[in-house]
Amino acid sequence: MIDENIDPIIYEVLRNKLLAITEEQRIALRAVSGSPVVTEATDYNNGLYLADGTVATMGRQVISQAGAMSLMIKNLLSSRAQNPGVKPGDMFLVNDPYRGAIHQNDVAVVGPVFYRGQLVAWAGAGAHEVDVGGMDFASWCPKAKEVYQEGLRVPAVKIVEDGEVRQDIWDLILGASRLPAMLGLDLKAMIAANHVAAERLVALFDRYTIEVVQRVMGKLLDESEERLRRRLRELPDGVYRARDYLEHDGHENCLYTIALQMIKKGDRLIFDFSGSSPQAPGFINCTEAGLISGIASGVFPILAYDILWNEGVLRPLEVVCPKGRICNAEFPAPVGAATVEAVWCVKNVAISACSRLVSCHPAYRQEAIAVSDGCMATLNFGGKNQYGEPFGHHMLDPLAGGFGAYLDQDGLDVGGSFSCPLPNIANVETNENFAPILYLRRSFTRDSGGPGKHQGGRSAGIALTVHGVPDLHALIMTHGVEVPNSAGLFGGYPGSCVVQSLLTSSNLLERFRAGILPTGVHDVEGERETLGPKPGSVLLRPGDVFEVTWQGGGGVGDPLGRNPAQVAMDVAEGKISAQVARQIYGVVLEQGSYRVLEEETVALRRAIVEERLGKKPDPGDQAGASAPVISALGEGLSLVRRDGKSEVACRCGVSLGGPDKNWKERAVARRISPQELGPLIRLHQDLEAVQHLCPGCGSLLSLEVKRLDETPLWEISLSF
Repeated sequence: MIDENIDPIIYEVLRNKLLAITEEQRIALRAVSGSPVVTEATDYNNGLYLADGTVATMGRQVISQAGAMSLMIKNLLSSRAQNPGVKPGDMFLVNDPYRGAIHQNDVAVVGPVFYRGQLVAWAGAGAHEVDVGGMDFASWCPKAKEVYQEGLRVPAVKIVEDGEVRQDIWDLILGASRLPAMLGLDLKAMIAANHVAAERLVALFDRYTIEVVQRVMGKLLDESEERLRRRLRELPDGVYRARDYLEHDGHENCLYTIALQMIKKGDRLIFDFSGSSPQAPGFINCTEAGLISGIASGVFPILAYDILWNEGVLRPLEVVCPKGRICNAEFPAPVGAATVEAVWCVKNVAISACSRLVSCHPAYRQEAIAVSDGCMATLNFGGKNQYGEPFGHHMLDPLAGGFGAYLDQDGLDVGGSFSCPLPNIANVETNENFAPILYLRRSFTRDSGGPGKHQGGRSAGIALTVHGVPDLHALIMTHGVEVPNSAGLFGGYPGSCVVQSLLTSSNLLERFRAGILPTGVHDVEGERETLGPKPGSVLLRPGDVFEVTWQGGGGVGDPLGRNPAQVAMDVAEGKISAQVARQIYGVVLEQGSYRVLEEETVALRRAIVEERLGKKPDPGDQAGASAPVISALGEGLSLVRRDGKSEVACRCGVSLGGPDKNWKERAVARRISPQELGPLIRLHQDLEAVQHLCPGCGSLLSLEVKRLDETPLWEISLSF
């Protein structure tokens, strides 16, 4: 129940002041930290929490980290309240994935805020740390079989007591890391950030009284909850489904499924992951903390885009996932890569399901979006740098993936991930100064955005070599090399897969000496290897070239619906190739120019439709196309009323059956090759790509990448 007795002016003043404290806390964290992961790439977050750990306010850097700190505090209170106790001047370090963290590298420091002897709030700050121990440098351990092998795991330890750092604990934590100086500076930054937050909160209590501030914080939560519940009541009840896949668990190239059935009832959302694969023997799993964080990363930007982000937004959500699933692993399963593997895919399916939900309502359909930047291609460097010092660097360049398309516009090029609402990557010069590397290029990747009526945003890519040292250790791992995780919507194609190459025994240095500046592996002679998803630790030497391009954003709608003039402009601007323009968009350009040959384009698009159907199209009649619409079902389908009954129909008027069955049973299903999806797509041996087409007009209503043995996904099932 929202407290309506608070003076509205006082409420607004305190609401904005609490947000300002959260921002000042963030500034302090970033100012003190010495890690480019924080200072340049913003892989951190912070927040203010109620006395019981409930999220009151949170920063907008990495959504998952702020939510995870709430779970850390709640677990801390249940296990440490009596021994060693929570007292003024204390702070606790936590990084245990089975106690609220997402993986061991995401280290957080949380501090209680006392006022007149009473615990009234918490401040928390956390960041990705490059190394916290474990089998491999950077604490990403592809060969790990249990969490014990993945580095230091701290359930909750008092690192600051009565305002003083506990030196014994400090030395213990830093002693586990290969980069103690960097870790130590980041921990000091977290402590400083929490001090700033605590001081500002106490000043607020002094001025407005603790009772008033607590009532305002409670109202912030209640208001966010009520606004989301009000929005959910407007949206149609039903079941909204999505699937995504992870290849290679670090040991074998097995395929794992993340399956979501999102049930919307009144003002509640139930996220059911029961259909997901059992947990893996390798490090790609996540715990419950990662599951909830992945859901939040998809829900907040789509359903709560104009609502204050706090725990109130989570209250209408219920999560169902049996223990032992890949997205809710049981101890001691390895989870070191959780953030960039299982959690990332949980976020992907949450985006798809929420987008399908809002697409059914005219007031919110503009928020529907294809999946953005479907994976995080992890790249870490370590060893001795060009200054002769031990160093480690977590490259955040892969956040420059493509943003998904919307129902009414193209996706942003290098728009990044939904996990990071304010994305940022380091300048090339900053990375070259910090690490012994030399970029040959960092640039947009042609043909990486998912084709569609509205096209997914392009990703970027890099090519680099070792510079100034005899060798360099690189830890290379990802998913999405054989799975296009940036799924499209309503007939839109997925964005590109990750493409990784390594060139050794090359003539790069000879070309440098000749004054030639290559930009990638294709400009250099040598032994080229196309890398899979989990190469692991690789030793790079001067002259070797590592090149990678990341996933683009998914497209929306049938590519044949895109304006030919826009397709020509895409070719002219280097967004797509003439080959893709012809093969997927059905647009014919004049030889040597970007002028659309209109008659040839019309003929080609007609031929593509006939090839899809295996016959000439036969659209429905005008009466069928103008039947009263009960609800939109995305881009090309609607639930309509015809002859007193409800049925699913294509925009051309052809019926695809009643709403009680999957419309795909009445559609034309056409399996297509990876090459037909685009030049940067590869499919795992257990996957297939299937077009689901209107049997009348041949419109592409859904393009589904699925397991060979799976039935077509029933994406939207409305309850009427």
